[in-house]
Amino acid sequence: MAKSKQPFEEELKELRRTLLEMGVAAEEMVGDAITALIRQNTELADAVIERDSLVDRLEHDVQEYCLRLLARKVASTSELRHITSALRVASDIERIADHAVDIAQAARRLSQEAIYKPLVDIPHLGEVAQNMLRTTLDAFVRRDRKLAPVLIAADDEADALYKHMRNELKQTLETDPHSVAQAISLLFVAHYLERVCDHCTNIAEQVSLTC
Repeated sequence: MAKSKQPFEEELKELRRTLLEMGVAAEEMVGDAITALIRQNTELADAVIERDSLVDRLEHDVQEYCLRLLARKVASTSELRHITSALRVASDIERIADHAVDIAQAARRLSQEAIYKPLVDIPHLGEVAQNMLRTTLDAFVRRDRKLAPVLIAADDEADALYKHMRNELKQTLETDPHSVAQAISLLFVAHYLERVCDHCTNIAEQVSLTC
């Protein structure tokens, strides 16, 4: 029985390694996208956009691993749970990378403008998002479901920050017509960061299901 399980276990290790590589790449993309926005660095923004293809390729690799595992006629409920969980985690990581690209594109648009009120609270929200992503990857590597409460608390902080920023930027839209385009761009950036945090909680849920 142990011998028949070994191929699956080895494939699963490789699958988890690829997911971790995806996660690290997405984490770096988010961090660099925020830095590009703050420093108005178009070269760094371009580098983030270019790296999206790496995450897309890794997601494809994850899908291939999962198909191979399913082709083995896996019968165990636990094994099926690991495979479906891997697909969901890969999807969330890919969306995080997409949001990093969205932020990088906003950084390019705003690179020649005087930034409104030092980016409001975007650097703070960005820090929360990066910390959540780091903690999520840590939980994934260690298969530690105990980190879930930490992530829930951080997500609550991110939601509160996003709500505050949304209200403040909406006031700008009403009172300063010259800053409308920039305020809209920053609203979208805040939304992208808030979504990164949501995807982190999704991944944490999958970690809990497979531990």
